Amino acid sequence: MNKHGMNKHGMNKPTRWGRRVFLIGASVVGGGLAVGAGFIANKLSNDRAFKLPAADGAYSFGAWLTIDKNGRVTVAVPNQEMGQGIMTTIPMLVAEELDADPAQVSAVQAPVAAIYANPTMMLDGLPLRPDDHGMVANSVRWTLDKLLRALGVQATGGSTSTRNAWVSAREAGAAARLQLLTVAAARWNVAVTTLTVERGIVRDGKGKSASFAELVTDAAKLPLQAAPALKDASKFKLIGTGMARTDVPAKTDGSAQFGIDVRLPGMKYAAIKHAPQFGGSVATAELSAKPSGVLALVNGGHFVAVIADNYWLAKTTLDAAKIQWQPGPNANVSSASIFASYGAALDGKSEHALVREYETRGDGAVPLASASKRIKAEYRVPFQAHATMEPLNCTVQIKDGACEVWVGNQAPTLVKWLAAGKAGVPSDKTTVHTPYLGGGFGRRAEADFIREAVEIAKSANGAPVKTIWSREEDMQHDVYRPAVLSRFEAGLNDKGELVAWKNEIAGPSVMRQFTARIDPMYAGNMPDKTNAEGATFLPYDLPNLLVTHAQVEIPVPVGFWRSVGHSFNAFFVECFVDECAAAAGANPLQFRRQLLAGPRSGAMAGDDAMAKRFLKVLDVLAESSGWATPMKPVAGKRVGRGIAIAESFHSIVAQVAEVEVAASGEIRCTRVVAVVDCGTVVDPVIAKAQVASAVHFGLSAALYGSIDIEGGRVKQGNFSDFPVVTFATAPRVDVSFVNSGAALGGIGEVGTPPIAPAVANAVFAATGKRIRHLPLSFA
Repeated sequence: MNKHGMNKHGMNKPTRWGRRVFLIGASVVGGGLAVGAGFIANKLSNDRAFKLPAADGAYSFGAWLTIDKNGRVTVAVPNQEMGQGIMTTIPMLVAEELDADPAQVSAVQAPVAAIYANPTMMLDGLPLRPDDHGMVANSVRWTLDKLLRALGVQATGGSTSTRNAWVSAREAGAAARLQLLTVAAARWNVAVTTLTVERGIVRDGKGKSASFAELVTDAAKLPLQAAPALKDASKFKLIGTGMARTDVPAKTDGSAQFGIDVRLPGMKYAAIKHAPQFGGSVATAELSAKPSGVLALVNGGHFVAVIADNYWLAKTTLDAAKIQWQPGPNANVSSASIFASYGAALDGKSEHALVREYETRGDGAVPLASASKRIKAEYRVPFQAHATMEPLNCTVQIKDGACEVWVGNQAPTLVKWLAAGKAGVPSDKTTVHTPYLGGGFGRRAEADFIREAVEIAKSANGAPVKTIWSREEDMQHDVYRPAVLSRFEAGLNDKGELVAWKNEIAGPSVMRQFTARIDPMYAGNMPDKTNAEGATFLPYDLPNLLVTHAQVEIPVPVGFWRSVGHSFNAFFVECFVDECAAAAGANPLQFRRQLLAGPRSGAMAGDDAMAKRFLKVLDVLAESSGWATPMKPVAGKRVGRGIAIAESFHSIVAQVAEVEVAASGEIRCTRVVAVVDCGTVVDPVIAKAQVASAVHFGLSAALYGSIDIEGGRVKQGNFSDFPVVTFATAPRVDVSFVNSGAALGGIGEVGTPPIAPAVANAVFAATGKRIRHLPLSFA
C-alpha cells in the first residue's frame, strides 16, 4: 500500500479473494465439524429411506417414482415449474433409465422433503474458480455438499434443476428397472443380464415378455438396491430427443393450477399497499368506511392491507382508506445519487465501500502504463424489475394450531420454515403447496410477500386468505436487479494484441441482501460471486488482468434476476471487447478468435478446454448467422450485425443480433442467431424454447426496461412505463446446439447475458456510435 492507502493497481485497499478462499474453506469445514459427521451421516441415511407416497393401486419405488398396477409411472419433481419444462425433463431422466413407455409417464409435484435438496445451486455460488480442484477447493465443495444435503433445502434457481437431478433421478429409474428385472428373471429362471426392456415391456429374447403392470406387485416387495451402472450416452433413447411435455394439456385446456387460481371454501381476499418510499412506514391507517363484506384492516408496520369477501371490494376499500405514511430515512435517494456513490467508491473517495479483488493475472493493471494504445470506457445499467406475468399472490390459512400455504415459490423448504415462524406454529404443522408459477426469474425465491400474507391471515379468524399484489405494488416494491457501474481500461501492443485489462465494478451485493432478508444473522461480508460473475475467469488470453468490485450498500432492495450478475457483466465485457477490436482495427469475431487461440499457462492453464469450446461455438455461429455476408440494406434505415459470447451456469452461448436503426434513432432488433454448448442437450425442443425466452427477456431490458429511483421511491408503475418486447417487436430467433460432451450445463438463463451486448455492438456496426448504457438509446 502507498501513502494514499492504495495498492499498485490503483485500488483503495482491496481485499484479495484468493486470501479468503482458505477462510471460506475453514469456515465450511469447521461448520461440518461443528454439526458433527455422525449427525450428518445419520441424517443423510434417514433421508435416503424416504419413499414417495403412492396413490391407491400404486407402489412406491423410493423417493422419485411410483408405478401403479396398470404400469403407469409417476415421477416426483422437486423443482418448481415456471415454464422451463422441468415437469417433463425430470420424468424423462427417470424414464430413460427405466426404459418406460413415455406415454405411461406423468409428473407430480414432490412433497417438501430433505431427499430433494438442491445443493448444486449453492455450490455454484462458491467464490472458487470452476477449474480449481485443489485440496482446499475440493474440501469446501465436498463438505458443503454434505451440509446442504443434511439441511435438505429444496429450491429452484441458477439453472440447476436438471443438473441437480441428472444423476439421482436416473439412478432412481435404473434401480426400479433392476427390481422389475429381478422379478422377471426369477419367474423365468434366467439371469437378469439376459433380459431387455423397451417401452415398459421386459423380454427374455426367447418369446417371453411381461409388462411393468404384471411385475410391479412383486417388484415392490423387494428392498431398494443400489442403482446399477447408468446408461452410456450412446444408448440414450429419450435424452437428446425429448418427449411430449407433461404440462401442456393442462395449460392448454385451462385446468393448470397457478397460485392465482387457488380457490378454497370460505376464502377471503386481501389487497395490499406498501409504504411508497424505501424504509418508510405506516404513520396512521383507518378505513373511511367498512362496507358489508369487509373483514378487517391490517396494519403491518410498513404495509396496510384490507381483507374482504372478494378482491375488488378489498382493493377499492383500501384505495379509499385514510393512510398517512412516514417517509423514513431515504427520501433523498435517487438513481443519480446511487450512481454518484458508485463513482465515489471507484474513485477511492468512499469510506464505506468494501473493495475486493476478484481476479488477478500476471501483473494486473501495471502493464497499462507501457501499452502502445490505451482504451477507456465506463458502462452502466439501471435497476430492473422482474415483472412476472402472474401477479404476486399467496394464500394462507392459520387454523387449529396449523398453517397451510398455497404459493408459487422457488424454495418451498424456506417457505415452510419462514411461514411457520411467522404464524407461530411448529414446522411440522406447516404445509406448503406449490402450484405452477406464472414467472419466477428469482422474484419468487423471496419471502417478503409470503411473510406478509401470513401476517394478514392472522386477522382472518381461521379463514383462508389470498393476498394479491397489484401490478403497481409489484413493480414499485420488487427486489430489483441492481443498478451497476463498470469501468474499463485496456492496453494494446503495437501488433494490436491485448496486453492488459482492468475492470472495476461498483454496485450492491445481491447475496448479502438476500441472506439478510432471510435471517440478519447471516448477512456477512463473504465474497459474493454474483458481483463479478461474467467478468472473471474469462477464457480470453489476457496475460495481465485485474477485476475488482466495490461493494456499495444502498437502501434499494436487490435480488436474483434471470442470470443475475452475468446479465450485466456480459454486457460490460462483450461491449468493451468490441471497443478493443475497433481500436485494433480488427473484425469483432476474428478478434475474439485470436483471444481464444493458443495454449494457456500458469493460472490460465485450466482454461484451454473452455477456450476450445468457445472457438467451436463461434465457428458454428459464424456460419449459421452468415457473419461474412453483408446484410441487405433497408430503405430509410441503417443496419448492422453485432456479436457477443458468454459462459454462464456452465454453458456457453454466442449470439449474433441484427438491428435496424431508424432516422429517429429508434432501434429494432430483427433477428437473433444463437449457438449453445450446454454439454449435452437433454430435450432440444424445451432447450430451444428456453433460449428464445431468455433472449426476449434480456432484449426487453436492453431496449426498454429501466427502474428509476427519485425521492426514495420507484417512478415506474406498470407496463405503460416499463414496456417489454411484444409479438409486434420480437425478433426472429434461430437456435442451434453444439454437443461438446462436457459436463451438463444449465439452459434456463443462459440466453440472456449475450443479447444486450450483441444488440449494442450491432448498433455500433450500423451507426458508428457506441452506447454504453441500458436501455439502449441515443439520448
